[in-house]
Amino acid sequence: MTPPKNRLNAVRTTPAITPTSRTPWGGTRMAEHYRAALGLDAGQRVGEAWVFSLDPAFPSLVDGTPLADAVESTLLLKLLDAAEPLSVQIHPADDYAGLTAGQSGKPEAWYVLARDPGAGLFLGFKPGVTEARVARALAESEDVSALMHFVQVEPGDFFVIDAGTPHAIGAGVMLVEPQRVLPGWSGVTYRYWDWNRRYDAHGRADPSGEARELHVAHALAVTDWARVTRPGFVDEIRVRTEVARAWDPPVQQLLTSPTLEEPSSDRRGRVAVPSKDLSVMRLAGSGSCELPDWSSQGAAALCVLEGVVELDGLIATAGQTLALVAHGQTVELTLAHAILAAARP
Repeated sequence: MTPPKNRLNAVRTTPAITPTSRTPWGGTRMAEHYRAALGLDAGQRVGEAWVFSLDPAFPSLVDGTPLADAVESTLLLKLLDAAEPLSVQIHPADDYAGLTAGQSGKPEAWYVLARDPGAGLFLGFKPGVTEARVARALAESEDVSALMHFVQVEPGDFFVIDAGTPHAIGAGVMLVEPQRVLPGWSGVTYRYWDWNRRYDAHGRADPSGEARELHVAHALAVTDWARVTRPGFVDEIRVRTEVARAWDPPVQQLLTSPTLEEPSSDRRGRVAVPSKDLSVMRLAGSGSCELPDWSSQGAAALCVLEGVVELDGLIATAGQTLALVAHGQTVELTLAHAILAAARP
């Protein structure tokens, strides 16, 4: 029997794993860290695990039933592992005139879990880079990443990726990716550039294979040029977090929320930045803590990254995700590290 929507306090989800043909850049970190929790084979190459998804194409499940039958939410939450760089891409705003029926934007955020030495992200364009310069680079198959900010990252770094922001995850980075997608709609990604790569039908690099589809005209049109080329742009969207010792009392750090009107800072720099679309909180340590009341945003997701989280008798271990309908609940953390996320309706 399908559970009624928004009547459950919390349920554990089963993720949807994307095929390598869709995410040919995927790595093996998820199999190394979360093999049992995600149902993976040893050494399996995985790009994305959709751990909280109401998307009918890649739905998360609850006891074999699509999560969409149990909860209401605009949140899409993924674990993502890039052994190779992702394409340079961008998401439009919901009101972009180029969207067709059933399409929406897909604002997102990134919380870095692991990285190879020197690995990082490509974000926005350098000051002085113009639309005409980028268009010329694309037409001549230049390395577009050379025009972008490259940001080396550390575990715990957090970034808000609003509509109109060119971005690419670099090789050697694993992260949590909260996104907002309108229910029943398809969140749109426009590819600027894909490193001039070609693939066979199984997602393997093949010089004689097919290139992935690009959407250059749309990508150029939706870029927020004034914002993503100004000095200090990266600092405006980044939060740095301190590593919490697993045995310390619980830490709850709000990283972003629609309720934030401006960034907040301390001696480390930015500790929270606004987002009109997403609420994200970092939990770490051991002990009891009360979760925030985000009930106006529908169901939330609690993704356990390390240790154990217990909520009302329901236990989740590293790699598992709980869908939360009742907000403001008390959770018990044991040597834990977790991300709580929700999205505005």
